[in-house]
Amino acid sequence: MNSASDRAEILLYIALAKGSGVSERSTCAFLDITPRTIQNWRKLGLKDRRKGSERHIPDKLTEAEEQAFYDVANTPRFQGKTPEQIYAILAQEGIYYGSVSTLYRILRKRKALEHRRESKKPRVSRPAEKYLVTAPNQVFSWDITWLKTDVQGLFKYAYTVIDLFDRSIVGWAIEDTESDEHSARLFRRIARDVGVLPEIVHGDNGHPMRGITLAAFLDKLQVSRSYSRPRCSNDNAFIEAYHKTLKYSVGYPKHFNSLESARAWYAEFVNWYNTEHLHSGLDYVTPHQMRFGEAEAIYAARNETINRAREKNPSRWKQENTREYKYIPVTFDWRPIHTAA
Repeated sequence: MNSASDRAEILLYIALAKGSGVSERSTCAFLDITPRTIQNWRKLGLKDRRKGSERHIPDKLTEAEEQAFYDVANTPRFQGKTPEQIYAILAQEGIYYGSVSTLYRILRKRKALEHRRESKKPRVSRPAEKYLVTAPNQVFSWDITWLKTDVQGLFKYAYTVIDLFDRSIVGWAIEDTESDEHSARLFRRIARDVGVLPEIVHGDNGHPMRGITLAAFLDKLQVSRSYSRPRCSNDNAFIEAYHKTLKYSVGYPKHFNSLESARAWYAEFVNWYNTEHLHSGLDYVTPHQMRFGEAEAIYAARNETINRAREKNPSRWKQENTREYKYIPVTFDWRPIHTAA
């Protein structure tokens, strides 16, 4: 009874039985079909409307088009990239095979789509006071993460500061210890290299973040300080997301043998992150492309590619709006413990 022809035959059988004096209810009981099912077939038609049933989609990609999309997505240049990143790069180059959801479906169909096993599911943090970040150097977020060494129980400490507007890493340091003196030295270097400090600096509740040396330096420059709640890493979600990108990236070392090797590897990673990593929060441009004003031209090139594809095959777009690349300003949830006068 999965096809329309099977259902048509059943309706014909019921009609013939009824003509021979057998009631419809008796025939339905004999066929193990409820009378309501027969009523629905007559009222709504014989098409199978159940979830998961076969659908005839006249404008779907052909097998050859699906295979071409799949082959491109599996080339070495796209190794380790998500379907969103692949779609963005192809659109930027003027190439269109299908939508992001189509690529997900193709990869899922071929069992070529899975999450990293060590990856944790994202968590939704509770909102606090809202601050809209609309330009560089408004809000810096920072934290310290531990880097394993070849000696169990000993760590190196990576201090990293990012700008929430473009997610670029504006300063970093690798040290043997956690200290507010190291933190203050890092922010002095950022002030020197970037030429400006932000309106707000957000950090966690540890001593290196709250220490008097750093606090005095920021207060002197009239920089407002914001801190996460104790034992609530979601309050510093942007830097935590960066640390996940760091430690689940391909090639991340299991341990570091020395301070020099840690600094050398981290410098290369920061350069990759700032100049090559297509950031999902920036709609798949790099932090430096956003920071230095290149993102709008890239968005425009991708959108033009998609619009041309829609004009060529309009029937493949069932919705009124197409995918549009653009930057969405960050809404920062902050908890000001101290606000500079």
